[in-house]
Amino acid sequence: MRIATRSSPLATWQARAVATALEAAGASRGDIELVPVRTTGDLDLSTPISEMSGRGVFVTEVQAAVLDGRADMAVHSAKDMRSEPTPGLMLAGCLVRGDARDALVGAALDDIAAGGLIATGSQRRECQLAALRPDLHFTGLRGNMARRIAAADRPGIDAVAVAAAALERLGESHRVAQLFGPDEIVPQVGQGAIAIEHRSDDADTAAAVGAIIDEVTTRCVHAERAFLRTLGGGCELPAGAHATIDADGNIAMSAMLAGLDSAIARASLVGPHGEAVGEALARELLDRTAP
Repeated sequence: MRIATRSSPLATWQARAVATALEAAGASRGDIELVPVRTTGDLDLSTPISEMSGRGVFVTEVQAAVLDGRADMAVHSAKDMRSEPTPGLMLAGCLVRGDARDALVGAALDDIAAGGLIATGSQRRECQLAALRPDLHFTGLRGNMARRIAAADRPGIDAVAVAAAALERLGESHRVAQLFGPDEIVPQVGQGAIAIEHRSDDADTAAAVGAIIDEVTTRCVHAERAFLRTLGGGCELPAGAHATIDADGNIAMSAMLAGLDSAIARASLVGPHGEAVGEALARELLDRTAP
């Protein structure tokens, strides 16, 4: 089984996590091979992430490796995937979700002096942090996780905003200065989840991957993706959604969307059908942020 993955340290960690799960499910270590792929997002370090939103710049080349037969499955950060399905591929599901929260490296929010500077490549993080501290300033951030963490040590930068799961997976959790619950900063759709795709007609790979999929995480991520898909494939406004499953087995989702004036609308909804919950939340927030 050949696993296509971005070549970054974090992506490689995630692909190895899938390989380990496959081995635990009965696959032989010698039968699993990683296929590293360089993506557009890895090669272009000058374009702001916000301008790449929705383009799949961190997944397209990885998906192509599966479609053209160089690999049998693709492993992605679920948050990097386009909201629309890719023809010829099936999103099999996700491993057990990691920490979905956002984090600050360098300093906690209350410890940053008035007018301080936070580095982030995410408009979603920026607008929500700005709502908590309107006096702060922000600057862009690109590169792999090591480069982003290192930015917190640069003169003039007080903190860097990143995904908590990435820090944990790379053994950098000790750098966390503050974690934000989903009620403070709504995470990106799919944040903390590792997604697996395979060719739609590949029954053997589907069977192998099916043995390691976590149904709870997969159900929540599908609900969040329905929210993003309903916003529109070309939507570049800052948006986030986070779903859990409550004691009654319902999807409980919170979501946010910032309008063109950067005003943030938030909403939450509970229901038995995750995609219906995501779609309804998207329509509500679109109505509330319409010019």
